[in-house]
Amino acid sequence: MGGLPAPDLPDWLASQVPFQRYLVDVADGLRMHVMETGESRPVLLIHGNPTWGYVYRKVVDALSDDPFRMIMPDLMGLGLSDRPPRDFHTLENHSRWLATLIDSLELEAPILVVQDWGGPIGLHAMTRLPGLMSGLVVLNTSLGPPKPDFSPTTFHRFFSSPIGAWTTRYLGYPQRSLGFAQGDRKSISGVVARSYRYPLRGERGSEAVTALVRMVPNSLDHSSVEPLREVKAFVDTYDGPAAIVWGNRDPVLGRLRNRTSRMLPQAPVTATDAGHFLQEEVPEEIAAAIRLVAGG
Repeated sequence: MGGLPAPDLPDWLASQVPFQRYLVDVADGLRMHVMETGESRPVLLIHGNPTWGYVYRKVVDALSDDPFRMIMPDLMGLGLSDRPPRDFHTLENHSRWLATLIDSLELEAPILVVQDWGGPIGLHAMTRLPGLMSGLVVLNTSLGPPKPDFSPTTFHRFFSSPIGAWTTRYLGYPQRSLGFAQGDRKSISGVVARSYRYPLRGERGSEAVTALVRMVPNSLDHSSVEPLREVKAFVDTYDGPAAIVWGNRDPVLGRLRNRTSRMLPQAPVTATDAGHFLQEEVPEEIAAAIRLVAGG
């Protein structure tokens, strides 16, 4: 534990994340923001786009009496991590930055919890650290390349387009409409919705949102496809403890539940009526999956 001091948060937000916070240099002066709490066995919780480590606070609270060191990094460009230049946002770079963080923290046998882009980024980082991961909890994400006959979703087509990038930069979408991806839209509203928007205020925050959307393959020639193949190969050969918790009402990735389950046949599946950001809706189910994997 350690690193450089983290930037201050306003009181209304700091009270929601009463964790230790710090920055770690992961590449040429680029610093990754980390929140953590607890002791003993490390659990590494990786979020996606356009959120930050804040998304796991309810899961962490549900495990407050368990012997876990809960570690919540912000992906580069998001949350309170530094903003790399636009063209630095590749799956290879994100996995390298995360692997550097893991190595810097000297984590031993961490359990990995992943959602959205956290799945490919977190698991590709583990391909760089063979044998380190001791357990895996998969939330709504994609763990491999698209099928040959795939077509990008309407969401990704729009927000990767020039008008979509303009909408993100000047109108603050999709970060202003996260509730629409939920089973219960009220699960991201009020101060919670404000907490997701806070780190993304300003041009540089919205830049990362668009860059991460454009990391999603729009063809089989996309630069993310090869590292996604490496992720699939890693998952296909992983036979350690695993569990899946899924939000069936996710309009972006909900349809991938069965595909994910086939890739991890040893993993029990907890299907829920939650949406994309299921950490907000079913934190107890996610906590139970972490306990299950830890005991496996």
